[in-house]
Order: sequence, then structure tokens, then C-alpha cells
Amino acid sequence: MTDFDDDEQLVNELGLTARGIQLAKQEGRVFLRFTGSVQLDGLRIPYDLVPQQGVLAKPSKWRKLEREGRAALLLERGSEAAHAALHADVEAFAADLREECDDYGMKPMDFLHALEDMQSSEPAGQVFDRIRQRLEHAVERHREERHAERTRQSINLAEYPDTFEVARRLPRKFIAYLGPTNSGKTHKAMEALAKARSGVYLAPLRLLALENYERLQAADPDLKVSLVTGEERRIEEGATHIASTVEMLDTRTPVEVAVIDEIQMLSDRDRGAAWTAAVCGAPARTVYLVGAAEARRAVEALAERLECEIEVHILKRKAPLSMEPSAVRKLKSLRKGDAVIAFSRRDVLMWRDMVTEAGLSVATVYGNLSPEVRRAQAQRFRDGQADVVVGTDAIAMGLNLPIQRVVMTTTVKYNGVEEEEIPAALARQIAGRAGRYGVHEEGHVAGYDDETHNVMRSLLKEKLPPLKATGFAVAPTLEHLHRIAAVTGEDSLARLLKRFVHNIDVPDGFFFPRITEEQFERAEWLDTLPLSVADKFTLSLVPVSSRVVTLQKAWEHWCVSLSRQRVTRLHAGDQPSGWMNLQEAEDACRLYSAYAWIGYRLPDYFPDVALALDMSRSASARVDSILQDQNSANRRRQQGGFGRRNGRR
Repeated sequence: MTDFDDDEQLVNELGLTARGIQLAKQEGRVFLRFTGSVQLDGLRIPYDLVPQQGVLAKPSKWRKLEREGRAALLLERGSEAAHAALHADVEAFAADLREECDDYGMKPMDFLHALEDMQSSEPAGQVFDRIRQRLEHAVERHREERHAERTRQSINLAEYPDTFEVARRLPRKFIAYLGPTNSGKTHKAMEALAKARSGVYLAPLRLLALENYERLQAADPDLKVSLVTGEERRIEEGATHIASTVEMLDTRTPVEVAVIDEIQMLSDRDRGAAWTAAVCGAPARTVYLVGAAEARRAVEALAERLECEIEVHILKRKAPLSMEPSAVRKLKSLRKGDAVIAFSRRDVLMWRDMVTEAGLSVATVYGNLSPEVRRAQAQRFRDGQADVVVGTDAIAMGLNLPIQRVVMTTTVKYNGVEEEEIPAALARQIAGRAGRYGVHEEGHVAGYDDETHNVMRSLLKEKLPPLKATGFAVAPTLEHLHRIAAVTGEDSLARLLKRFVHNIDVPDGFFFPRITEEQFERAEWLDTLPLSVADKFTLSLVPVSSRVVTLQKAWEHWCVSLSRQRVTRLHAGDQPSGWMNLQEAEDACRLYSAYAWIGYRLPDYFPDVALALDMSRSASARVDSILQDQNSANRRRQQGGFGRRNGRR
């Protein structure tokens, strides 16, 4: 007879089988299982469980016990008292669980059947815990489904255009001027805006808003114009016209004309939602849509959806653009009027040094520079103080420069994740800056090396795909989040943003919810602070780079201070000046601009907006001065080396 057969016989002899007790060996344990059932409001609930003291031994130790020892242990642990105690525990647990299920509208037997079915070697208490966890998960799933359904009912993106009440009441007409760079499309739209009794210009960049603010002023000295960007506001009393960044559109004040520039930005991954909002919400009788020809299908689809008349004009480039026969290959082959393009700050400064050492004076333009510095550097190139402009693709938008030839040092750009070849649309936009109409009869494009030259030739020949005519991005507003919070009880910004993206109703996909990864990452961090949803939402949008340690720390300090209801002040004496290197001065510009941005929105806690703007301008002047000093030093080195070489001859 085997050990197991003997154990079964022993359990029978002791009368345990008749009382619903079995001996089991499982998962490295020898243990007792008690079976039975309890009655609860007419429900029969069977169980098959291990009592608290039901584990007898490990199999190796059990085998070493004599039969008498096994019998004694079985009688001790399988006593009627032990069985009665387990029965009472099951009754109490079932009653508690039934009550919890009633609270949540669930059926208790959906969970209590596990008392018989789980077949675990764990003691009953652990089985009870597992069943409670199942209930908690089911409740969470039920709550999630209920909240998801309530979120769907609270926001229907098909009705998104109706949220712009003023625009919906106006009889709006769209006029699209679409075409390549140097086709005069912006000029036509701005002429119409300057002649209108009231209007707004919407730009993708502060720099463009500033340029067209001054352009409107120059068009008519009697025209009253305000400048409104996230970081700066120049408010003219009684202004009839506003030059603004697209995110700052006032959708409540009707005007005669609106100009939305760079309309192809509708497809931009991070900022496209601002253009969707502008097209849907611009409160103007005539809305000019200005941008690349590839946006035609998209703007026509939007006009149809918004039930607005649309008139499309496709413009051609005024000055021809052509590839040079061959690559530049040598620094000495660069000439006055060239724009040398790289795609990182480091590479721009490296090429700047090489070009100046080759004997040409340089203006420098890249994204990290403030608009004021970019303007100052561009003006030097316009005035002829600089022979060449060395820059990133920042020159492709917002700077009108007298470039005769664009020279690409590379066609590879870091996209935030990895380096990849630039899209044909960007290649064309950069190249299009060559041959400014009225300055040069023709524009030229070249690669610095043979490979870059050949890639650019191919990119400029590539047919650009049209923008999608559906799936237009919509970013959450504070009103959206408050609606979701009202129906779900959520106060976590990260969860509210996730619900906006995943749970709102998107009936036909024409409009689609979108948030940026950076905003969501910030939201998770902000949820650790005692802040209102409104304050967290505002802080999640502060335009400051999380990749720059000093700027990220400053942002975190502002957030913590606000959570403690402390006022964050600036002091003029805090700003370093003479000892700041280029990187520090650039970061200072961005820091003070970001303070101004948040100060406009939370003035009680960030009251020093005027000082922040002064400090930003001072830091910008420092950047410009450093760039000029470095350019001069490079040229002196070049001239000194040239003189020494002549002397040796």
C-alpha cells in the first residue's frame, strides 16, 4: 500500500471524511481541506478551504512521521472546533462581501463561488483576501466603465465648432492663399488686414507676430495695433488690430478680418490643435488662411464642416529656385548672401567659427535664441554687416532675409527620438528662403558635400503629399477638464488628460483629441502637489524646456511655491550679466520669458512681469553681444593668421 493510500485510509478511520475533511498534498505542502456550505438569505454558498491551522507539514517531514503521530496531528487540526471556526469565518466573510456587492450593484455569487473553486493550498484568510481583491478590481473596472461613459456623454468632439459661439454666429468666409515661400501669399493677406476696420494676425512664432505687428504699424501710422503673445503684451489703447501668436487668439471679440499664417501647421504633432482652434474659432467675417499648397484639401474639408464659403488661390513662386550644378565642397567656395544650414545649436556655432575663420562675417540664427536676438542677427545680415547667415531651420519661418543661396550642411535632423532625414516639406521650406523677391532675380540651393547635395536635389523633386482632411487635433481646455471632473469626481490632472484622450466621444474622427507627451509627464508630477486642477493645467503649459536642468528646476520651484501659496518675486539684482557665458545667457532669456508667461496668467503669485521682460531683454542683449564678440574674435584670428602667413613669405 502506498503512503497516499494509507493516508486516505487513516483519514477514513478517524472519521474525518464523514465530516467533509480531506487530506491533500499540493505545492510542497501536506494540508487539510474542509468542505461544507453556508446559507445566506436563501443562497447556498459551498466552500472547500484550508483552515488557518490546516497546513500540517512539508511532504518530507510528513513521510518521517509514524502513523500514530500522523493520526494525532490529523485529529488535532481536523477537530470539530476547527471546522466550526472556519464555518463561522466563511459566514462572516460571505455576509460582508454580499453587503459590499449590494453597495456596488454586483452579484455576490460572481465572487463567492471561488470559495469552492479556487482549490488553493493557502489558508482561508488568504483566499478571502484574493476574493476581496477580485471585487476591488471589478469595482474599479465598473467605475472606469461608468466614468468613461459619463466622459463620452459630457464631451462630443463633433460639436467642437459650436463651442466658439461668436464665430458660429458670424457669416464667415475663408480665403486661402496657398503656395511656396516667396509667392507673396502673406503680403496679399496682410494688405487686406491693414485695410480692414479691425482684425487679427495669428502667427506660429513670437518673432513673426512681432514682425507683422511692426508691419501693420508701418502700413498706416494712424493704425492702432496691439501685440499679444504668451510672453509679451504691448496693448495700445483703442487698438483695432492685434498681432498675436496663434495660441493667444481671442475668440470672443469679433473683427472684420483674421489672418491665420502657416496653415499647414494643422498637421503639426504638438501644436496642430492651435490651428484647428483658430480655423474653427477665429471671430472674423473674412478669414485668410495662408500657407503651403499641400494644405488645400485640409482647409476645404474644414470649410465644408464649418459650413463656410471658401475661395482658394494657389500662388506660384515669384523668383525661380534652382539647384546649383554641384556641391560647395570648400569653405572658400562660400560667398556673400549665403545661408549655411545646420540642425543643432552646436553645429551652427561650429560652422559659424569655420566660416568666420575662412574670412566671412557671420550672423547666427537658431531656435534657442530669443526673438529679439534672432531679429538683431537677421538685421545685420540684411544691412550687409554680415556676409553669411549660419542657422538652423529657424530661418525657414518668421525671418525675411535677402538670401541668395541656401547651403545645406546636412539633411539629417534629430526628431526628439532619433536622427532622421528631413521631410521634403521642410527641405522645400528652407530652400525657398533663397532668392528673396525684389532682392535677387533667382534663388539657388546646394549641399555642402556631394551626398547632401544629391539628397536635397531628390527632396526638392519629391511630390509633397496633401495634409489629411480628417483627424484635426483638438487640445483639452480647462472647461473640458472641468466637465470630465464634474462627472467622474477626478482631481488628478494626469487622469483627466487620459480621459480626454481615451474616453471622449469622437463620432466620426473628423476632430481628434490630442495632448503632448511633455504635458502628460508634467501632469503626473504636478499631481503630487496640493494644487487645483486649474493651476495644474496652467503650470503644465508653461513654455520652458524640461531638458534644460536649470529651467526644469526653476519650473519645479514655481510649482512648489504656488502649491504653498507663496508669491515668487524677481529682483533686478539677481540677474548676472558680465560673467554669463552664451548658454547661460540664452537660458536666462528663456527663464524670464517663461516667468512673464506665467505671470500674465497667475499675477497674484508671479507679480513681476514687467521686470521679467526687462531682464529677458537684458539677457538677450548679452547673447547678442557674446555672439558679436565671438564673431569678431574669430575674424581677428583669421586676419592675424593671414598676416603672419604673409610675413613668413
